[in-house]
Amino acid sequence: MPFRRGTGQPVSMESSTHLPSVLIVDDDPKLRDYLARGLGESGYATRTAADGESALDALREAPADIVLLDVMLPDMHGWDVLTAMREEGLGAPVIFVTARDALDERIRGLRLGGDDYVVKPFALTELLARIEAVLRRDERSLVARVGDLEIDHRHGRVTRAEQTLDLTRTELGLLRRLAEAGGRAVSRSDLLTAVWGIDFDPGTNIVDVHIRRLRQKVDAPFERPLVHTVRGEGYALEDRG
Repeated sequence: MPFRRGTGQPVSMESSTHLPSVLIVDDDPKLRDYLARGLGESGYATRTAADGESALDALREAPADIVLLDVMLPDMHGWDVLTAMREEGLGAPVIFVTARDALDERIRGLRLGGDDYVVKPFALTELLARIEAVLRRDERSLVARVGDLEIDHRHGRVTRAEQTLDLTRTELGLLRRLAEAGGRAVSRSDLLTAVWGIDFDPGTNIVDVHIRRLRQKVDAPFERPLVHTVRGEGYALEDRG
């Protein structure tokens, strides 16, 4: 529940719509309450969820400006929650908040599309600073543009030449990862991890199949292609016109 700035008193969502909204996802009720109160007193409207499915339901019901996401949840990994978010076009930035501090864990979280990684225990002041930094960065990149293609990350909407493109969740996830690379080639293994959450070679051409379908919607109806094959490296999204 959101709290009124500086008081810790609950307020309705209707009266707090001007405040940045944070969804706190953690199975520890004491930590959820601590973060909700601390963030509320710092000017954020907060909601909480105790597991991954509840978090996804909350985001489907109403978007959040940022998600604080534990990795170890009772029903699914935080990695899977983030993957599901991106596949569904739920574009809120994510900070992983977890006791798992191994380097490979942090790298995996970031490669999957996480925006930051905070290890428990942490100081609330540090978490607040990281939230502010991510929100500033996110505000500058709510809409990605490549030529006449626009990707609205917040609403999961894609247009080209002002025409709305009807993309599946997987196609949107692929397009977003390619856009994040800023014209650089993205390998098939990177796309497998970012879009499907697979960090091994499944021995299939799943990436190529979905890239082909993406091209049918993003490129085929228009004059010049934006999705390019980079031989030996992968795929790139770039306006080369």
